[in-house]
Amino acid sequence: MLRIVLFLVLIALAGAGAAWVADQPGDVVLTWGGFRASPSIPVFVLCLGIFAVLIVLLWSILTMIWRAPGRMRRRRHEKRHARGRHAITHGLLAIGHGDTALARRHAEAARRHAPNDPLALLLHAQSAQLDGNRDEAQRVFRAMAEREDTRLLGLRGLFIEAQRADDAVGAVVIAEEAIKLSPSSTWASHAVLGFRCARGDWSGALAILDSNLSAGLIDKPAYRRQRGVLLTARALELETMDRDVARESVMEAVKLAPTLVPAAVLAAKFESEAHQVRRAMKLVEAAWLANPHPDLADAYAHVKLGDAARQRLQRVETLAAKTPADKAGHVEGQLAIARAAIDASEFARAREVLGPYVNDPTQRVALLMAELERTEHGDGGRARAWTLRAVRARHDPAWTADGYVSDRWRPVSPVTGRLDAFQWQTPVASLPSDKGTTIESSAFEEAMLAAPPPKRVTVASEVPAEPAMAAPAPTPAPAPAAQDNAPPVAKEEPVTAPAEPVKAALDAAESSPVAETPVFRTRADLGKPAQAPIQAVIPIVRAPDDPGIDDDGPSDEFTEQIGTPRDQAKAQAGGWRGFWSRWGA
Repeated sequence: MLRIVLFLVLIALAGAGAAWVADQPGDVVLTWGGFRASPSIPVFVLCLGIFAVLIVLLWSILTMIWRAPGRMRRRRHEKRHARGRHAITHGLLAIGHGDTALARRHAEAARRHAPNDPLALLLHAQSAQLDGNRDEAQRVFRAMAEREDTRLLGLRGLFIEAQRADDAVGAVVIAEEAIKLSPSSTWASHAVLGFRCARGDWSGALAILDSNLSAGLIDKPAYRRQRGVLLTARALELETMDRDVARESVMEAVKLAPTLVPAAVLAAKFESEAHQVRRAMKLVEAAWLANPHPDLADAYAHVKLGDAARQRLQRVETLAAKTPADKAGHVEGQLAIARAAIDASEFARAREVLGPYVNDPTQRVALLMAELERTEHGDGGRARAWTLRAVRARHDPAWTADGYVSDRWRPVSPVTGRLDAFQWQTPVASLPSDKGTTIESSAFEEAMLAAPPPKRVTVASEVPAEPAMAAPAPTPAPAPAAQDNAPPVAKEEPVTAPAEPVKAALDAAESSPVAETPVFRTRADLGKPAQAPIQAVIPIVRAPDDPGIDDDGPSDEFTEQIGTPRDQAKAQAGGWRGFWSRWGA
């Protein structure tokens, strides 16, 4: 509305000006040599306007002729650039839906029409990755790493290719170079942190963690937790070499992460050695309420040095009572009570707490029952039957990270290098399923467990004595036969005491020596694919200046000149202003 009013006002002023000029009397005399003209003032003004228009038209024609070569070059460049952008856009789309041939064809077109465009290099590298040409992909990524605008992207591509080739040293060198260029790079900081943790460089890992906090990559709670994990790892490593540094590190770690089990156990050990029993008990109780763990129960039982076995049992019962019966960690408290009761020779108490779990036992329950039968009654047959049941029993919770099960806590996952990845939980492979058990129950085991326990023969040495019997004639000892789970034949044989020590047999049944895990694991060593496999191509985010696909349909020359409704701010005006601008003014 305002423009209409302004236009009407301008027309009124022009009309008023023309009327005023027409009302002016007098003539204008022009003399040039022998030529003499004396037009009136309105005629002179009209001729002067026509002359100005002619001058402008002549200047526009000359300017257009002068600028024609530049406009032709610019038009060819724009067409070339448009073709390159079209090839880049459709090439990225082809990579997205996995068309290798189409992606390669668009990559060649983009390299031909837009050789200096960074997206053309990226399309070329990704098409080579999709085609499986690793050498070509590395060559393009190296070219991108030499450019200022694509250096970080090229380094990331080289990092992924080094990971595919299992080149851990090359990958960490590339990641460290990337983190020097951009400390806020998430992938580089994560990689360098994982590599430094794998090498045991805890001071360097703490420096990277501080840098991540300064760059805003992690929040304050995550920083406190991860710093506590790194300090705990350093304390565990220096426990036997530098106890002062280990104590200082674990005390700071338990303040930052009071629910971290290894930190609470080690801190309680240091406090117990310093005769700070109450402080050690508080540290263990705080971690137990968040995550009941057998190591915490053991540390709580031995928090006061020199206590008798019955006193340790009372202390463990106090700790177990802090976990409600409806909580998932309640079973840890019951197993800890059973362990302490066996050590204190309170066999009735041990059977009482293990009673609810013997129908569907886990491995630890079965092994505790085996030890209980062997210790209380000296019954090697029932102990062996419980040990056989432990072989096929459900697994207990263990330190698990990314499908990898470890016998001890570790600060990082050996599969992905993720910090604070290990959780105390039941491994996925041992979860219940609809498949039957591989090892079926044997008649021997059922008979041994159903038979009443023999009466315990008490002697001064606490070892079951063999019944006195006449010594037979010496005969060569038969070779040990393979384990037979069939029911024994009806033949009476005296029950003899086991020849091997009870503790050695229990330890052999519970665990076996585990090889040391390498710092960098190869894919052949893992035995199963990682949870987060390396992508076939690196992630792509469309650049802000990429026009993408034109959903409005093809545009003509007139549309390019006056612009679209979205670009009204940059569009060429209409009317006399448009006419004026189209003539180059």
